Amino acid sequence: MTRSPVSTLRIVIADDQASVREGLVLLLGGLPDIDVVGAAADGQQALDLVAEHKPDAILLDLHMPVLDGIGATRRLAAEHPDVAIVVLTTFADDASVLDALHAGARSYLTKDADRTRIAQALHAAAGGLTVVDPSVHAVLLAAAAAAAKPEPAGAAGTAATQPPDGLTQREVEILSLIARGLTNPEIAAQLFLSNHTVKTHIGRIFAKTGSRDRAAAIGYAHRHDIG
Repeated sequence: MTRSPVSTLRIVIADDQASVREGLVLLLGGLPDIDVVGAAADGQQALDLVAEHKPDAILLDLHMPVLDGIGATRRLAAEHPDVAIVVLTTFADDASVLDALHAGARSYLTKDADRTRIAQALHAAAGGLTVVDPSVHAVLLAAAAAAAKPEPAGAAGTAATQPPDGLTQREVEILSLIARGLTNPEIAAQLFLSNHTVKTHIGRIFAKTGSRDRAAAIGYAHRHDIG
């Protein structure tokens, strides 16, 4: 879809937090070149609104109920490929960024972006360009460097071993730090993540390992030689 750079951009906003969602509607809807045609509280509502209004772009949070942002992004990319997907989230860890971009997001911003930055990203994405937050650039560069890093001698066997129970490499890393006795703030500081991101990862770790608390997770880590 080719659009004139001065045409009004029709967008849908999706965020499960009412205050954030309503704030974005007011902020972006007040711009002369943006028309907010719908606001969704979860991923499924976002899909329904996109199907109904056929916007140019969608501004999408990652962590939402019913259908999360990654699942919604995959379906949007498959079912509505002309709709540019711009992620706006508090999460800038490597797993969230890479999952979103692989799923089909065109741009990725964190919620400290101002209205002008968000509007520019939406217009750019609708025009076929990719815009990422500076902190996301750093994450992508770090991920690329890690992927290109030569494997140390004797590590072939461990590299080929997949983490148990569907744990991601980041979750294994955090679980190992839990097993070493680090607190959430200490883990966040060591991995350059927010406390909220660490809590989200730990919740996923507990769910995947069947752990009710930190002690159970530490026991799991010891049984699987993690940490």
